[in-house]
Parts: sequence; structure tokens; C-alpha cells
Amino acid sequence: MNKKPLILVTNDDGITAPGMRTLIEVMKTIGEVVVVAPDSPQSAMGHAITINSTLHVEKVQIDTDDLEYSCSGTPADCVKLAVKQILGRRPDICVSGINHGSNSSINVIYSGTMSAALEAGIEGIPAIGFSLCDYNWNADFEACKPYVKTIVENVLQHGLPEGVVLNVNIPKLPQKEIKGIKVCRQAKANWEEEFDKRKNPQGRDYYWLTGKFVNLDQGEDTDEWALENGYVSVVPVQFDLTAHHYIQNLNSWNLND
Repeated sequence: MNKKPLILVTNDDGITAPGMRTLIEVMKTIGEVVVVAPDSPQSAMGHAITINSTLHVEKVQIDTDDLEYSCSGTPADCVKLAVKQILGRRPDICVSGINHGSNSSINVIYSGTMSAALEAGIEGIPAIGFSLCDYNWNADFEACKPYVKTIVENVLQHGLPEGVVLNVNIPKLPQKEIKGIKVCRQAKANWEEEFDKRKNPQGRDYYWLTGKFVNLDQGEDTDEWALENGYVSVVPVQFDLTAHHYIQNLNSWNLND
């Protein structure tokens, strides 16, 4: 009899988030699930870890009879604690999400959802970050289920190269309108940001970050194109940030003169 895969589930919206509850539901059809997730929302935390304060982990029961673990730290902290302290054996895969909102293109570097997946990748664990392009807390995650299951089962079957994790984004569409899955590259895009200066009731200045997302990439092989055209986007990402193509050029500088 084949042993069920051990699946670590985490997120950045907090352990009670509807997106995470959907992900847990799907993962239970595939394997043995252990949940270690933040006790409160940790969106846009990037790859932050806790080093100047203590971490607390509490066993909780949310909507099943299974024990889960609520952590006071960041998404990356959750993965570290799961691997080093909580799990009795190494997970076969780590899935993060389903995030409430897009983590396509440049958003991947700010994402707490993807930081958890990347942290698992650093530990040598195949990992996937899932996001639905709907920021509503009460978003309908039903359309995500078959795509999440298909992608997870394929990763369990085929594995992932060392240092590579998957960034999966799902368009905000009814299931019948989603055209399928496209493997993509990350679009070149950014945020044109502004700070709205305001005053609090005591007369002290404060700032509120605002801005708009700008896609600078006209390619039809990008995650942004896929999402705009009704596809689930799958982008393989890596945590090696070396610009390998520029090493030779940099070596031509007179750095040792």
C-alpha cells in the first residue's frame, strides 16, 4: 500500500482565511495534511523572519477535527518551525495559499504567500504558492479546486528541480470560463506608487501608500497575459537572484586596480 504524501499547508492571510480553508479541503483528498499558518494576516511581508522577538505556536481546531498549528510569526517563520520543530517527518510538498489577491509579475517579491513557498524550496521541499485574483475576503474559491489539485498531483508525480518553486495565479472567473493552464514567464510590470499625506486627529502627519499597477510587457507568454485571457498562470520561480548573464561583463571592470 502506498503511503500518503505528507502535505504542509501554510499561507499569509491567516489560519482562518477562506482561501486556506479551501486549500486544506483539496489537499485532504490527496494526502496527509499538517497546517502551520500565521495567527493573523501577514500579507506583503515578503521573506521577513522573526529575529528580535519570540515566536509562539498554538494547537488549534478551526473547522475540522484535525489539529492545526497557529503561529505568531511570518509565513517564512511558519515553514521554518514546521520543518525544524513540528513535523515528525519531512513533508513531501508544501502548498501556500490560496491567497486572497494576485501574486503575479512583480507582486511575487512582496508576497508572503510566495515567501512561504520559497522558504520550503530553500529547505529542498517541492513547493507551490497559489493565489486567486480576487481580494474579497468572501471570494468564491470553488473554481480554484480542480486546478489546485491537478498542479499539486503533477508536482508530486514529477517533482521540481532544486531551487525552483511554482507561482500559480488563478483568474477571477467562473470555472466554466477558465480556459486552462498556461506555463508562463513573469511579466515585466511595476507599481506606480504615491503616498497620500494626511493628518491624524492630533495634527500629526501620516502617509497612506496608494498607486496603480502598470503592465509594461506586451508579450503573450507572460502571467499577466494568461490571466487577462482567462488562463491559470504557472510561473517557475527561483530564489537564486544572481544575474548570471552579467557576471562576465562585471569581471571586465577594473575592480582590483
